[in-house]
Amino acid sequence: MKYQSQSVAKLYFIAAIGLFVGQILFGVIMGLQYVIGDFLFPYIPFNVARMVHTNLLIVWLLFGFMGASYYLVPEEAERELYAPWLAKLLFWIFLFAGAATILGYLLVPYAELAKLTMNDLLPTMGREFLEQPTITKIGIVIVVLGFLFNVGMTVLTGRKTVVTIVLLTGLTGLAVFFLFAFYNPVNIVLDKYFWWWVVHLWVEGVWELIMGAILAFVLIKITGVDREVIEKWLYIIIALTLISGIIGTGHHYFWIGAPSYWQWFGSIFSALEPIPFFVMTLFAFNVVNKRRREHPNKVATLWALGTAVMAFLGAGVWGFLHTLAPVNYYTHGTQITAAHGHMAFYGAYVMIVLTIISYSMPIMRGRVANGPKAQVLEMWSFWLMTVSMVFITLFLTGAGILQVYLQRYSDTPLGFMVVQEKIELFYWMREIAGVIFLIGLIVYIMSFFVKHDDEVTA
Repeated sequence: MKYQSQSVAKLYFIAAIGLFVGQILFGVIMGLQYVIGDFLFPYIPFNVARMVHTNLLIVWLLFGFMGASYYLVPEEAERELYAPWLAKLLFWIFLFAGAATILGYLLVPYAELAKLTMNDLLPTMGREFLEQPTITKIGIVIVVLGFLFNVGMTVLTGRKTVVTIVLLTGLTGLAVFFLFAFYNPVNIVLDKYFWWWVVHLWVEGVWELIMGAILAFVLIKITGVDREVIEKWLYIIIALTLISGIIGTGHHYFWIGAPSYWQWFGSIFSALEPIPFFVMTLFAFNVVNKRRREHPNKVATLWALGTAVMAFLGAGVWGFLHTLAPVNYYTHGTQITAAHGHMAFYGAYVMIVLTIISYSMPIMRGRVANGPKAQVLEMWSFWLMTVSMVFITLFLTGAGILQVYLQRYSDTPLGFMVVQEKIELFYWMREIAGVIFLIGLIVYIMSFFVKHDDEVTA
């Protein structure tokens, strides 16, 4: 580790993995509730489990992005973090706010939680992914502003690189677009229109810049390829991402009451969205093939390549499957959407956070890489989680295709709950794959506790 303040990242990474375990546990609970309707009712109703599952996903990924930034920015800027004490303070504030919010979901009825947190003064609650009480949203804004100040000052007073500029652009966009979570118009069309400015422009816009910057940093470190080569690839990926992603927001406007021209804009530009992910895959494999050194951390290379491939499949291919307006007319809001969402989030964001953790954690613990036994265990976790996520996606896709046909396309469409019964087998198979994913995550955590005499020390 070149700079002492990089160790701040360890706090964020540990919290991220802990919250990740919680997210998957609630995912497994929800999977069972699909097939055993009263499982854990009334203690954890489905709507509460869903809120916890999705909110934990967002919070732990934010912890991961912040940890990644605190690790890579000092190294790129060639100076210590501007204010390590601020990074630690904001960590505890964010962790407390996140934990209190999740406990609020679990212990207090949602309407009561809205009253307790004085949501009536500035109503922002009740929307998918943005269920957090207003007070928590304000806390998130304070934490992110402090984080941006800390990282920004480190970059401004140190060396500027393409990696840090792209990362800062993505992080600033993340902060700016989250502000639309506070805009809650009475008109439902306007509400959904701007709701997507948070949800879509995060995951199909600025988060992709963050992912690209982290991937570029890791590839520079593990391959030894000239920075200029990697930076050229990064520029191309970012340009394609922003051109397709921003106007591609229109694929969410097809059926919410927005003007009909969005069906054309949304279809055309969102059909281009797989291209930056395909270029990212080419980029990762091209750079690894041209590597000038064999880095001892083999598993970090595996995670980096896996990120590019799975992001292309989940966000690119599965996104394209149902992004054109005439297709989306039938598939909108079905299990096909869930299939795309699961693989896209895992491939693009979960895997990039695990990539930077896999690369940086051994270094922060005083070695270049973990020993062979620990790496083999981590590779097992990679394949368990990745293959099970592929099967989760395939089972949900099968359920979705059958759902579309029976419920929406057939000459004699069936009712929603009748169809749910008929696709129950797919839900059982998805649940088994989900349990295997959880096992893979546990194996990932175990790999960090393997003690060997053959570790590669710094």
